Amino acid sequence: MVREGLVKNTANKQHIRSIEVKTKVFLKNNTIKVGRNDPCPCGSGLKYKKCCLGKTNPVPGSYKDSYYKKHKIRLKEKADIEGIRAAGRIAIATLDLVESEIRPGMTTDEINTLVHDFTIKNGAIPAPLNYRGFPKSVCVSINEVICHGIPGERVLKDGDLVNVDVTPILNGYYADTSKTFLLGTPERDTKRIVRVARESLKKGMSMVKPGNTIGDIGWAILKYAEGEGCSVVREFVGHGVGFDFHEPPQVPHHGRKGEGIAMVPGMVFTIEPMINLGERDLLILDDNWTAVTKDGSLSAQFEQTLLVTEDGFDSLTPYDL
Repeated sequence: MVREGLVKNTANKQHIRSIEVKTKVFLKNNTIKVGRNDPCPCGSGLKYKKCCLGKTNPVPGSYKDSYYKKHKIRLKEKADIEGIRAAGRIAIATLDLVESEIRPGMTTDEINTLVHDFTIKNGAIPAPLNYRGFPKSVCVSINEVICHGIPGERVLKDGDLVNVDVTPILNGYYADTSKTFLLGTPERDTKRIVRVARESLKKGMSMVKPGNTIGDIGWAILKYAEGEGCSVVREFVGHGVGFDFHEPPQVPHHGRKGEGIAMVPGMVFTIEPMINLGERDLLILDDNWTAVTKDGSLSAQFEQTLLVTEDGFDSLTPYDL
């Protein structure tokens, strides 16, 4: 669920140039490229030469403080990560349950009941329920619905694509994930958009590592999806998650390589590209939630919650892509 993540184009543009410097700012054994006069990747707002240049053992917690001060990003510690991971296990188990039960003839409200009851049974709370007035416990988005579909009496049909987006809260920690399911015998274009959406998430995830930037994620997604003849929705984005449903940073699914906030260990955020078979333009229905493609084309999405580690990333809501 990405209501909070409306793109505002406010990403802090931090360029990483081609001056190779060995440092332990982010990694124990890797090298990142950063120039003396570039913004320091630690997020302090100072130039690198006046901040972390020459430091081999930065003060523990310095990035946590500077990232919160500069970007309002709350880096997660070990206990937090394990809390989010536990919520993620419930999220994945919920999607597994939906996958085993979803079928033509089922209503979207039946999916809501399934998700709600399973979440409560496992000691968690469904975050979407009553979030800014959202009336249900899960988002169910079918065919031309991009995101935030409200469960109701709509009946699933053979050949539909159905995105199910779940966010359980367990012991105060949030994990956010979604999958798009194919029902019955889908047409060729339906299978195609689901394949491109799945691969788009993979492309974005491949860019997640310390020293890369948020812009690298969107760049990789956009390059791939448009290369496949599809479009990327701009109005909804990925977002920080863990302590709350939506936190900084915003993670656009389009961008320029090397621009935006530098990733550091402890960042937790979602990547959730919404990929359209037609044009990227959308409409919001009268319920003020449901987003649909303006041209009526199909849209698909996959989402995972990711942790930036010292040498890459770890999915806290893992499933095969």
